[in-house]
Amino acid sequence: MRRIKRRAMVLLGTAAVLFSAVAGCNRTPSASGTVQGYVEGEFVYVAAPLPGRLERLFVQRGSQVKAGEPLFELESVPEKTAHDETRLHLAQIRSQVADTKKGQRPTEIEATTSRLNLARVALKYSEQELARLERLLSARVVPAQEVDRLRSLRDQDRQRVAQLEAELGTAKLGSRSDQVAAAEASMRALEAALARSKWDLDQKRQTAPTAGLVFDTLYRTGEWIAAGRPAVVLLPPQNIKVRAFVPQPLISAIHQGDKVLVSVDGMKKPLSGTVHFVSPQAEYTPPVIYSRENRQKLVYMVELGFDPEAAVQLHPGQPVDVRFGSGS
Repeated sequence: MRRIKRRAMVLLGTAAVLFSAVAGCNRTPSASGTVQGYVEGEFVYVAAPLPGRLERLFVQRGSQVKAGEPLFELESVPEKTAHDETRLHLAQIRSQVADTKKGQRPTEIEATTSRLNLARVALKYSEQELARLERLLSARVVPAQEVDRLRSLRDQDRQRVAQLEAELGTAKLGSRSDQVAAAEASMRALEAALARSKWDLDQKRQTAPTAGLVFDTLYRTGEWIAAGRPAVVLLPPQNIKVRAFVPQPLISAIHQGDKVLVSVDGMKKPLSGTVHFVSPQAEYTPPVIYSRENRQKLVYMVELGFDPEAAVQLHPGQPVDVRFGSGS
């Protein structure tokens, strides 16, 4: 309701200025190039992309804020819980990725090494026994079957040593490359989910995107705000401008960048402004042929900008007098 009333007042003020400007077009423009206008404000509506209950309102209507200062904060229990859950899950996956890149534990490697050393000792003994029996076989002291039996034991010991050497090499390696790649992909997915949950959490606390006046606050603490609904309305100084409607005989002498003087009721000195925009089309066109008399009814909208120090002295809907041709 406050926004509707405020807009209605601005529209009424604008209509009055337009009526005065159009009515003034029937008169011959003054030599000083003075026309009527009004102050216009382009508001910045600050909203949260997520819904929630308004928990804290840091500003009041009419106060000045700087860029980055907090404006309001919504209840964020679900977002904070989701962020913490994702963070803990990510820590778990990171540990798993690190574990897949490691070999077995040192004690397991030591146990495999000990078994390998025992197998090597057994192989050395079997080789020595086989060599001794082969010498006895040549002297026909032992049967050939005994030599064959020792040769078989020697071969078994060799295979046992090769097996344990392979197991020791595997124990020092990590998981297979495919398993490591899958674990790393899961980790990156959780990192993206963590960034998204942090963004959701940050959106529950909105700050001023630019410095300016807190023109209005649309909710009170404890009220529910739907997603995308503005909670605070800002009016930056650079968004304050003056719109004036210039008669057709004067428009050819007005150019973008020209300096103007704007007189406001109650101010002793006029404010200095700059022409930012000159409309290429007439705002009012009479429904008759362009006779010399009817050409006096054509008006063109001109927008004026101000320095931030001067803009803060103006208020949307305020009527002003604009004098062109004031020089630099």
